Parts: sequence; structure tokens; C-alpha cells
Amino acid sequence: MLQLLRIKNLALLDQISLEFESGFTAVTGETGAGKSILLGALRLLSGARTAKSVIRQGADSCEIEGALYFGESERVDALLAEMGLPACEDGVLLLKRVLPREKMARISVNGSLTTLANLERLGELWIDFHGPEDPQRLFQPAFQLDLLDLYARSTDVLGAYGQHYQEWKALLGKRQELARKGQLSEEEIEFFRNQISRIDQCEVSEESIEELERSFNRLSRGQELVEAARALADGLTGDEGVFFELGGMQRLGRKLEEIDPSSAPLLARLVSLSVEAEDLGQELDRLAGECDFEPEEIERVTGRMNLWQELRRKMGGSVEAVLEKRRELADRLEQQGDVVGSLAKLDRQIAATEKLLRAAAVRVLEVRQEAATKLGREVGTAIASLGFLRAGFEVEVVPEEKLSASGGSRCQFLFSPNAGQLAAPLHTIASSGEIARVMLALKTVLAGVDRTPVLVFDEVDANVGGEIGRIVGQRMAELGGGHQVFCVTHLPQVASLAKSHWVVEKQQDEGRTSVTISPLHDSVEKRVDELARMLGDRQAKSARAHAAELLVG
Repeated sequence: MLQLLRIKNLALLDQISLEFESGFTAVTGETGAGKSILLGALRLLSGARTAKSVIRQGADSCEIEGALYFGESERVDALLAEMGLPACEDGVLLLKRVLPREKMARISVNGSLTTLANLERLGELWIDFHGPEDPQRLFQPAFQLDLLDLYARSTDVLGAYGQHYQEWKALLGKRQELARKGQLSEEEIEFFRNQISRIDQCEVSEESIEELERSFNRLSRGQELVEAARALADGLTGDEGVFFELGGMQRLGRKLEEIDPSSAPLLARLVSLSVEAEDLGQELDRLAGECDFEPEEIERVTGRMNLWQELRRKMGGSVEAVLEKRRELADRLEQQGDVVGSLAKLDRQIAATEKLLRAAAVRVLEVRQEAATKLGREVGTAIASLGFLRAGFEVEVVPEEKLSASGGSRCQFLFSPNAGQLAAPLHTIASSGEIARVMLALKTVLAGVDRTPVLVFDEVDANVGGEIGRIVGQRMAELGGGHQVFCVTHLPQVASLAKSHWVVEKQQDEGRTSVTISPLHDSVEKRVDELARMLGDRQAKSARAHAAELLVG
């Protein structure tokens, strides 16, 4: 439900903060007082497009903020996650829209900037408008079908149909793609085979390519390695190397030992150093010999490395990408071997899936037709209670010739406003006032399954009075049991049944016109005063007495 609404610089309204309760809320005021400002603010908060002319004259921008509370916020949180927006905290959704006169507009959801399209998607989740500007929605076949499915609680049968439909469409797409590609030419076959052969020749795998790159690295710098290793080996064990010099040093060491026996450890260290120098020189010689590649080995490693670089460049840059390309080429050649057979196999799969799909469509049709009969009867009764005693309402459900994502059938709302008049599609026969009451009747019947928390009705009581006006108010109150309902009304019979009551007033002086929105539900006297005004004369005792009776009764 909408708990808080802040409006700043919208049309004739300067600034206001409104706190709303659950249930049925009535909005009243003189004709031209500015009741549409409140509806305009709600529309802006739900993502409606608007011109900058709505900004109050003399102001740089207008701002609309709203706080909505959801007892269970899983649905809205799922949509927020899909849009990359922060989830609700404690079930509260915060919306803000700023419309500057000179700069770009700004929209935020739960403190994070977002787009108008995302605000509109959220609006479809939390608010539903019914007024002179909105009848086209009820005329849309898709919307009518959604209402019928909502009433029928057909989620399970539609889910089964949707699964078969997606499988069927996927098979059709696969067949179309195979048929489009058709037979390969001999040149194409030879090219595919050659590409597979080159991949196989390169022995592509994670392990073999890692080993190839190590070998190539050693090979590419092999000459430098050989020269360095041999130079070191020569410096250690060559004719004038360290080993030769250490031999002379050992002779001097033995002479030193003869003179001073305590120097024997020093001689031992010289001998050890000579042995280490000889051993190290031999190791360096072996390393140089290992890196002295044969010309055939150089050619083999270099050729394989060049081939791998070419495959990687052309086929995706990684071992997995090259192997995936090989699988695609092999599959394409396998299909080529029996395109006709592959098409026939797909045709059999398509036929089997279509059989399941059509059976699911029959089940959906049965559920919808059964629900259509009940919905037509209940809405017809509700419409009659709203003043159309001789009106008729039907929901026609017929199967579609071509299977579609909508369930294999479609529906149409038919309406007959007068006795003896044939029912016809709603948009061809109903007036705006009739449309509003048909929608009210639908919403009343669907109240138990409609998950839209906020409903807004404007001019639903047009051309209505007396007892029918009272019934309209009762229907609003009934809807308020499970929804938050806002109704802009001129009928005291409707307003008197509201749980909350707001009045819109226009104030003018010599240089300024402004609009105020004030609560009346906290004062019986104020409410009687407004209802008496709506009855014709707030000063008349009879009008005030009638207003008091309406509040009591």
C-alpha cells in the first residue's frame, strides 16, 4: 500500500506531504479544484510520461516521492533484482521522480538511479488506474485474456502449455536452420575436413599445448642458452679455467700443510672446491648438449607452434574455443551425411511435441471456457447491481487456428447495455461511464485473486446517482478490504462510505492561485460539512442532516 506521498511544485500545488491508510480512500472537491493533481502525482510515480508544463509556474522543478509498504515483497524484490536495483528494506519501496525545467529528469528507486522504463515496470506491479484515460486497456484482447486467466487460476495448465510451446518452437527453429543451410558443396566439405585435420595435426589439448609452448620457448632461445652454458663450462673446466687454477692451488696447499699441519682443513676445502668446479662444468656441458636441437626437431616444434597460433587466431583464442569449433565442424559434416534423414528425424520430433502441445491447448481451452461462463455470470450480476438492470456481459473463448504463446485460445469481452440488444465487443458499444462501471464490476469479482495492491478510480460514478451511487460506494468499500482504493468522486453516497476522506480545494488571491489537499476523516464535523456541500448546500440543515445519515448508515 501507498503510505507516504510527497508532492512539490506540481501544477498549482506548492508542497505537501500526505500519509495514507489502507482500505477505501475518497477524494472530493469542487469541479476544477485540482483533484487531478493527486492522480497526476500517482501517474508520475508509476512511470507515466509527461510534459514539463506540469511544473508549477515560477519553480525550477517538480518532485514526487512515495513510500510503499509490501507485507510480502518477494514479487517486487524479484523485479528489482532483475533490473539491478536494491531490494526493499523491511518491505518498503522508495520511489522518487524529479522533473527539472532545464536539466534532465532524475528517477531513483530505493536510493539508486534508474530509468523511466524501469519505473513504469514497477508501476505495473503496484498500481492500476481506471478512468477516462484508461479504457483502452480494457479493450485489449491480451488484457482481457490476462483477467480471465487470473480468475481461472490457470497457472498450472498454462505452465504445462508454455513448456511444450517452447520445446516446439525450438525444434521448428532447429529445422529451419538446418533446411536453410542445405547441402554443402564439395569445396565446403573439403574445407571442413581440412580444418578438422589441421586441428588434429596440432594435437590440441590443454596439456599438449602447455608442453608445446614450453618447448618452443626453449627452442626460440636455445642458441643463447647453449652459448652461455658452454662459456660457463669452459670457464670452469677449460684449459685455463677455474679447475686448472685450483690444481696449482692444491700443490701450494699441500706445501702449506707440510709447514703447518694445522692448515690441513684448508687443503681439504681446496680439494672440495676443485671437485665442485669439475662437476658443475660437466653439468653445464650436458645442458648445452640437450639444447643443441637437431634441425628436424626445430622444424617440427616451430611448424606445430605456427599452426597452433593460426588456429587460435582464427577460432577463438583458447584451447576450448578451438575444440568447440572442431565439434561444430564435425557435427556439420555428420548432418551433411544425411540432411534428409536429419530433417525427417526433426519432423518426427516436431509432430510428437505438437501433439502434446495441442493436448495442452485443449486443456487450457476447457479451463478458460469453464471460467468464462462463471466470470460472465458474476460480472453480469455485479453490473446489474451498478444500475444496468438489463445489461448483459459475456466472455467468449475460442481456439486459435495457429498455436501461439498465449495458450492456443483467445477471449473477447462482450457487452449488451440494453435488453434485446445483441452482445457486441466491449469497445464497439460501451460509453466511458459504462466502461468504468464494467471495470469496477470486474475488479470486484476479481478482488480475491488480483495482486495489484493500489487501485485508482476516476469518474467511476459518472451519470450515477441515488441508490446506485450508494452501491458504487459499497463496491469500493468491498475492494478496500483487500486493496488500497483511491476514488475521485462527486457523489456523497460514495464518499461517505470511505475509510479515509481527503478534500482538494483551490485558493486564489490577487496574484496567486494554489491548491491544498486536506484530510477530513479525523473530524466528523468537517466531513459532514463536505458531504453537505456535495449534496448542494453546506449551510442547509436538511443537507447536513442527510450528510450525517450517510456517514452513520
